[in-house]
Amino acid sequence: MTSNRQGEIHRVTRETDVQVRLGLDGTGDCKVETGVAFLNHMLQQLSSHGLLDIEVNASGDTHIDDHHTNEDVGIAIGQALSQALGDRRGIYRFGNFVAPLDEALVQVVIDCSGRPHLNYELEIPSQRIGTYETELVKEFFVAVVNNSGLTLHIRQLNGDNSHHIVEACFKAFARALRMATELDPRRSDCIPSSKGVLEQAGHQG
Repeated sequence: MTSNRQGEIHRVTRETDVQVRLGLDGTGDCKVETGVAFLNHMLQQLSSHGLLDIEVNASGDTHIDDHHTNEDVGIAIGQALSQALGDRRGIYRFGNFVAPLDEALVQVVIDCSGRPHLNYELEIPSQRIGTYETELVKEFFVAVVNNSGLTLHIRQLNGDNSHHIVEACFKAFARALRMATELDPRRSDCIPSSKGVLEQAGHQG
């Protein structure tokens, strides 16, 4: 991680211990261990297709279920992303990508607005993918959005295989995020807002 656009978060609660390092200008270097196998797989997609360098080391009460670990990893990634973006100076700000995976097709649109908002329109047929509860996909993105200040729209255009739908979502999110956070050479040192400022969201607990 050589870029200055980096974030590092260590979040400890009674339920989890989560460490995250994130570099926006990376090569897709990924070292992830959350204790939740499917979440690991999705974070690897985020890193690979977003060209984010991501390190996550998490331990939590997965003997109960995956909810706390899933949410707290999302919180820490959101906070690290906000930290890496800083005042969001010079970025493109907006990103839009449609990713296919076989029959599944998912669109993700991002605005690095500083205002957290999520529209989530995935219709995942099964309740579980392996041992991972599919309702946790939304909870992950809620946590990321609330702690990064993203406006995020996720829309399923097609799909009936649960794994394909969720993986297409993460791939589309990765590419849209890469597009939105890359530096715009025409903006130079300017904040991409007619107001001259992009309000950053306060971190949600």
